[in-house]
Amino acid sequence: MVIRTALVLVFSAIVAVSTAQSPKPKAAKPKPLFSVKGQPVTTEEFIYLYKKNHQAPDDYTPAKIEEYLDLFINFKLKVEEAKSRGMDTTAAFKKEFSQYKEEIRKPYLPDSKLTDSLVRLTYNRLKEEVNASHILIALKPEATPEDTLRAYNHIMELRNRIAAGEDFGAVAAASSEDPSARSNKGNLGYFTAMQMVYPFETAAYSTPVGEVSKPIRTRFGYHILKIGDRRPARGEVEVAHIMIRTGDGKDNDKAKNTVFEIYDQLQAGVKWEDLCKQYSEDPGSKDNGGKLRPFGVGVMANVPEFERAAFNLQNPGDISDPLQTQYGWHILRLERKIPLPSFEEGQASLKGRVNRDERTQISKQAFQVKLRRDYHFIETAAVKTKVLALADTSLQKGKWKAPVFPNAAKETLFTLNSAKKYDVESFLRYAEKNQKVSNLDPAKYLEQLYNNYVDASIIQLVEEDLINRNPEYTFLLREYYEGILLFEIMEQEVWNKASADSAGQHRYYDAHRANYNAGERAKAVFYSAATGDFVSPLKELVQKGDELRIQEYVAKNKVKTETGFYKKEDKAVLQKVTWAKGAYPAENNGMYYIAWIKDILTPGPMSFEEARSAIISDYQTYLEKDWVAQLKKKYPVKVNEKNKRSVLQQLKK
Repeated sequence: MVIRTALVLVFSAIVAVSTAQSPKPKAAKPKPLFSVKGQPVTTEEFIYLYKKNHQAPDDYTPAKIEEYLDLFINFKLKVEEAKSRGMDTTAAFKKEFSQYKEEIRKPYLPDSKLTDSLVRLTYNRLKEEVNASHILIALKPEATPEDTLRAYNHIMELRNRIAAGEDFGAVAAASSEDPSARSNKGNLGYFTAMQMVYPFETAAYSTPVGEVSKPIRTRFGYHILKIGDRRPARGEVEVAHIMIRTGDGKDNDKAKNTVFEIYDQLQAGVKWEDLCKQYSEDPGSKDNGGKLRPFGVGVMANVPEFERAAFNLQNPGDISDPLQTQYGWHILRLERKIPLPSFEEGQASLKGRVNRDERTQISKQAFQVKLRRDYHFIETAAVKTKVLALADTSLQKGKWKAPVFPNAAKETLFTLNSAKKYDVESFLRYAEKNQKVSNLDPAKYLEQLYNNYVDASIIQLVEEDLINRNPEYTFLLREYYEGILLFEIMEQEVWNKASADSAGQHRYYDAHRANYNAGERAKAVFYSAATGDFVSPLKELVQKGDELRIQEYVAKNKVKTETGFYKKEDKAVLQKVTWAKGAYPAENNGMYYIAWIKDILTPGPMSFEEARSAIISDYQTYLEKDWVAQLKKKYPVKVNEKNKRSVLQQLKK
């Protein structure tokens, strides 16, 4: 894939995103620079590519422009041959190009800044910690409209009671369906961004201190929040701890006495690490000094005493008083406090977290709603109802076949831009092709496929608009399209053929022996490893010439092997051994070697074996040149000399 990507980008570089969103004035009529089989290639495309791939001032000479034009014509000839063979019609090609196209399109879409804005919003929220209480009325995401209305009315009733003067905590303890509310009266303590589900987080950060939010729907149900406090974020803290467990029949008084004895020893100067290793009952940390991973506010919400003590420590090395949690008795030592990094420092990591978080999906859904509005999406409700009624349980298995639908090709399911109609038959084909195994209710799953079809149809119109507004986007699409084809055709006609054609390699070598000469060099094998344990036993095998046992030893002991023909200056290790046949131990830059010089070759012609890699490379060039000559006969190329002179003038400027 690395090779393929490089080749796709031979005539490609990503255009600047900063200009992607600006509509361009209507372009002048394209001017043909040359044609292949009657198909024109414009001066605009050539100039665009040349400027993108040539940055140095001395690249803009007539000779270099002419050279690039020849290469570009050859490129187009190869692509034309690939198309004539139907390489752009295969399922593999369509899938690969679709993946590339999806990535190329992203910077041009109206939501291209979506992730960036979400990252910035999330960072700004991370700078603040919120203390909130909540009341939950549980509701499943797939709840019926009747159950949804019932839950909404219930949460509104509770909100109205609080607005009338009832205590939020008392109402939460009595009515919230969050089990923890019985003990904490709905109070969640302090938290920051990325710790709660996104709609809940948004409500917490948008509701003023002391006020109660409107009902918020999350995947857990309906919530109302009361904001108790806000404060600047304290970042993260890293602590070590010594823990004496309680519970499971353990004697709490004994555990308490033990932890206070440890505390007294610490005060007397006994090393923390020694006491931790001896006493701590946290197996995951006792052997590394009790160190825990850094954590921020809210992460230790189930042990608030621990979190509070950790953040109250001020200076590295400070030790807390013994404290008890539900897990046992602890003593904490502060390792370091980690402030919130600057936006620039934390942006890359935060972007990854945001992309994995539901906030991105929710924002994309909002963007899709906007696109439906912008493209005047109108659905035929009665037809949609009939279509969704076709769902059955075979959809859940991914084996659904659409039943007969009268006049499916004529019945309009929805329209876009007030004129473009999408019929039932097209959707049914889409659904059959794109269905997968699903646990959703069949009707809901078919509706999901319907929504996917609508979104895909809109994106197709968005792309058409992009092509009309952005010449760069059009060029970029074509580059990837043709680049994939170039890889496929070159693999067939040149690379694989040259590598596999042993007879052809020998014929080429015999006809060009004079090109393959070398100075004095050694035929050698190098064995190397990071330690020298292998040197003596392997040297003994080498001196005996026992090739089979050498291979077995090398494989068993994971010794790296390198074989070839080398001039003395090619390898640093050759400067440290005798330039004569034999096996020589050596060391270079911390690596241990045996250099086995099998032969010293005098200056002169190289054998086929010695020159083989160069022969294959040259043979590829020969095959490609011969193939291009055949393509020029097969596909006539006509250059527009007037427009060519214009291109030269523009580029020279």
